[in-house]
Amino acid sequence: MTEPDPLAVWRRHAGPCVLLDGFHALKHALRFGARVPVAVTTDRAAALALAGDLAPDVREALDGLLAEVPREAYASLVARPHPTGVAALAVRPPREAGLRALARTPRRAPVVVLDQPRNLGNAGAVIRLAAGFGATGVVTTGPLDPWHPTVVRGGAGLHFATAVARLEVAELPSGPVFALDPEGEDIRGLKLPDDALLAFGSERSGLTPELRARADHLVALPMRPQVSSYNLATSVAMTLYHWSATGGAPRVP
Repeated sequence: MTEPDPLAVWRRHAGPCVLLDGFHALKHALRFGARVPVAVTTDRAAALALAGDLAPDVREALDGLLAEVPREAYASLVARPHPTGVAALAVRPPREAGLRALARTPRRAPVVVLDQPRNLGNAGAVIRLAAGFGATGVVTTGPLDPWHPTVVRGGAGLHFATAVARLEVAELPSGPVFALDPEGEDIRGLKLPDDALLAFGSERSGLTPELRARADHLVALPMRPQVSSYNLATSVAMTLYHWSATGGAPRVP
């Protein structure tokens, strides 16, 4: 029986699927249950050896998935070829499933809200952080697509480990909104509840008036005078760490 042409399979699924750019994105997607119809590599032996070293739990799945293709063919499939020479397509989870996960109560971990974010890489880094801390999900407002290939690349495939959706402010899930703002209360004196929505303004202009009006609490991160701001992903990391350190996140054995 003739094996299917991986490039033909790729072209058939490219429109509706999510690009997994690199070995680590594919590894994480498989770990968290993504359906992957096609995966290619420029060096199958090297990719499987990498799996044996770094991700033996998914090596068998990769052995059944990975098809070796010429470098030219691989380069034609991705805008920026990844150093690992691996790429795949994954079926995007239904939007309804993500909304159900975000709305489910009682909530055991916060939802991160990015209010009108601008930088695709920062959004991806935030999703990676949220997955690592076990946050319920990440919501973006505004035009940025949180499933854009550059965001998925920045998130290292961990979109499949948490709920990711784009919503209007009026559509945000229930829960007290703790919005990060320089005029807020010092976070070091607060305990962030598990059902909180942790809201962060854009890298350039901060919170929108609509989100600020929705906030129940304004919260400030400690910052040295004359330092204007933190990177968005850094702010999210500090806030999620504070939540986890004050009793929120389960301990890792």
